[in-house]
Amino acid sequence: MQRISALTDLLMYLIKWLLLALAVAMLAGSASAGFLFALEWATATRRAHAWLIWLLPVAGFAVGWLYLRYGNSVEGGANLLIDEIHDPKKIIPLRMAPLVLGATVVSHLFGASVGREGTAVQMGGALADQLTRLFRLSNEDRRIILMAGISAGFASVFGTPLAGAIFGLEVLAIGRLRYEAMLPCLAAAVIADQVGLLWGVHHTHYAVPLIPALSAWTLGAMVVAGMLFGVTGKVFAQATHGLSGSMQRWISYAPLRPLAGGVAVAGAVWLLGTDKYIGLGIPTIVEALKEPLPAWDFLGKMALTIVSLGTGFKGGEVTPLFFIGATLGNALGPLLHQPATLLAAIGFVAVFAGAANTPIASTLMAMELFGAEIGVYAAIACVVAYLFSGHAGIYRAQRSGHAKRHRGQDLAP
Repeated sequence: MQRISALTDLLMYLIKWLLLALAVAMLAGSASAGFLFALEWATATRRAHAWLIWLLPVAGFAVGWLYLRYGNSVEGGANLLIDEIHDPKKIIPLRMAPLVLGATVVSHLFGASVGREGTAVQMGGALADQLTRLFRLSNEDRRIILMAGISAGFASVFGTPLAGAIFGLEVLAIGRLRYEAMLPCLAAAVIADQVGLLWGVHHTHYAVPLIPALSAWTLGAMVVAGMLFGVTGKVFAQATHGLSGSMQRWISYAPLRPLAGGVAVAGAVWLLGTDKYIGLGIPTIVEALKEPLPAWDFLGKMALTIVSLGTGFKGGEVTPLFFIGATLGNALGPLLHQPATLLAAIGFVAVFAGAANTPIASTLMAMELFGAEIGVYAAIACVVAYLFSGHAGIYRAQRSGHAKRHRGQDLAP
């Protein structure tokens, strides 16, 4: 009888979370699809009308004013979601979803250097949390459904369900996974990705033309590259946070911060004579996986992204990190006597692994995007990047579950 009761309880648990994950996935996957279509329009429009970059300061002021007037309660973005998972207090306001969607599309339309995962994650989490009130979920169930929303948003915007599922578990705390949320996160991520595809979303296809056989030299090269990728992720995270803090001290009126950032970005585009460092930068990422690129490309993208995010533009860090990693890896290839395209693919995920402290999700992403053959290389580089990035990260609310190495001392203080 006890066995039957235990089996019944397990079956009810399975049904409960599959149904909740389905609801989360439908909401997050549909929101991400609409968002990706809007981004495609914004990017095409900006490319067709280069003069729009000169309106970026005005767009920045508008985004800043909008959040000052209506978005104080959701200004924390993805960090607010992580905080609510750690210490549940109140339901995420639904306004987070349309606010971050509109602000991100505006940022891309006028030329800010921002990403998209932050928007998808915020929409997924905010929409998922509305189910808390509808079904009167407990605090523990609310934590899980928020994680499922994060996973669904990440998976559907990149087309990487396995990476999305683990990202929702791994991003909360360094060195600790929440296994009780594995089923909901996996189900939500897989279904949300399929929902996006049903809406007609087409994700960018990435390919690595040559993956060499394992050897002592190639494995050693991955370690060296991983060190550099980790330090790069650390510098990016600290510089972005540092600029954000400085802007808050220097400019008390919030809308003036992205206005100043818009002036800086627009001026940089004019001085450099190229727009390759603004927007998502996907064409350059694809090029990095095919042919050699200028060695300084990663610096250009890093600088403009730090300015954009540090002054208050909305979007995300991950796709710019893909750009930075891919172009840095492309430049390191000849120095380490490895195919530049291989190191571009490794850098694509490893800089993200270091900056976000998510080596497992990043390794799975590499395998989903580039094929299982790259798994060993990606795993080595992502783990080393994770170690060398210190405990700083792009998500301030991320907590430290366990030290990255023995005695709790960081390799990169």
